[in-house]
Amino acid sequence: MDIKELISVLPKAELHLHIEGSFEPELMFEIAERNKVSIPYKSVEEVRDAYSFHNLQSFLDIYYAGASVLLKEVDFYDMTMAYLKRCYEDHVVHTEIFFDPQTHTDRGVPFEVVFKGIKNALDEGEKKYGITSKMIMCFLRHLSEEEAFKTLEMAKPFKDNIIAVGLDSSEVGHPPAKFQKVFDEARSQGYLTVAHAGEEGPPDYIWQALDLLKVKRIDHGVRALEDEKLMDIIIRERIPLTVCPLSNLKLCVVDDLRKHNLKKMLDRGVCVTINSDDPSYFGGYMNQNFLETSKALNLNKSDLIQIAKNSFEASFMDDKEKEHWIEKCNQVQ
Repeated sequence: MDIKELISVLPKAELHLHIEGSFEPELMFEIAERNKVSIPYKSVEEVRDAYSFHNLQSFLDIYYAGASVLLKEVDFYDMTMAYLKRCYEDHVVHTEIFFDPQTHTDRGVPFEVVFKGIKNALDEGEKKYGITSKMIMCFLRHLSEEEAFKTLEMAKPFKDNIIAVGLDSSEVGHPPAKFQKVFDEARSQGYLTVAHAGEEGPPDYIWQALDLLKVKRIDHGVRALEDEKLMDIIIRERIPLTVCPLSNLKLCVVDDLRKHNLKKMLDRGVCVTINSDDPSYFGGYMNQNFLETSKALNLNKSDLIQIAKNSFEASFMDDKEKEHWIEKCNQVQ
């Protein structure tokens, strides 16, 4: 079995996926027309041509423009179902998706509309494709902690179906410490916690996420290698890093995929996983990330199987489900 075939048959869990970032231009135009919303692009090709980013913020500007067409429950349903179809094609058997309520509630779209559209699609995806899922509600870090508290309050009627809270959007200048109080409150309500840290931000942001936000895993975390003491803790405590290689390349976190540090971290025993982040914008869903990363870093079959096993270990599935899928990974040769 060659590497490409191995990747195609390996069961995988995706742990770092922004559902709004899976919004393909074709569907964006279809929904914009359906909702009679004007967008600043004349064609699908023009949108794709705009997907040339020099940093995180240049991506976010387009990301929020695309999200503006999402107004109704069916819009969120259609977007989520399109993503689950890609999961099925890539043998992603479990996904833990981020959603950004503030991106929509700030435009007057009710929290309930966002939640129900996504949740109904996830339920349908399990029936249709057998894909299990969890929902993670993210706070936008460029907004205030007060705004995050408002979002946490809005989520109360739906909290039984939201496994965790996270932290995303513009990293630099918005350290995890800014959100310590709202994360404390979220944990007191029973939420697990995760946070983006160490993508463009320094290793200190990873420390803050661990020490102040008490996160169960770090989203990105690629700058952890700059701090040996931090690496020791990440390795010793098996703190997962949800790494997104093609995203890192597209946003110039690395200028060449061959220079990515994923293999170095894997060889040191870090629980690294591969994920697609915002696949519509960054040029690849899960298997594309696995394939291009394996080529660039010369990952072997054992490496790829370990990364897939890590994805289940790092997930919020129950232990029995984790064991089931890790054993399925072990059976792939």
